[in-house]
Amino acid sequence: MSNLTVTRRQNVLALFQTYAEKQLAAGAPPKGLEQAFAATLQISPSMWSQIKSSRPIGDKLARQIEALCDRSTGWLDELRSASGPSAAEQAFLDLALAAWRATNAAGRRALRQQLKAMAGSPH
Repeated sequence: MSNLTVTRRQNVLALFQTYAEKQLAAGAPPKGLEQAFAATLQISPSMWSQIKSSRPIGDKLARQIEALCDRSTGWLDELRSASGPSAAEQAFLDLALAAWRATNAAGRRALRQQLKAMAGSPH
């Protein structure tokens, strides 16, 4: 997979994260956000699913996404440094840290086990 393919995928996923956070903050339910984002990009939900996993974003689609997301031409092609957690992610991390600090060893084990189960982690 070329670097451009990876860069475009990372950037479009960042656009989706921004979109989802704005929609959730506005009170939209989480269910249906993927389909709504696909509609915003004027692509099918199936194509969006393929893009997220493996389908390369061609030049024509890249320019379409940039235009529909109010980004400059070539925005998807630019490598961006990894950013820190978003505001929503930071709020979760703060809450998790508070829960961790407020409990004893048994509570911490239970918290860790629950998070691992939710993440599908075997360890």
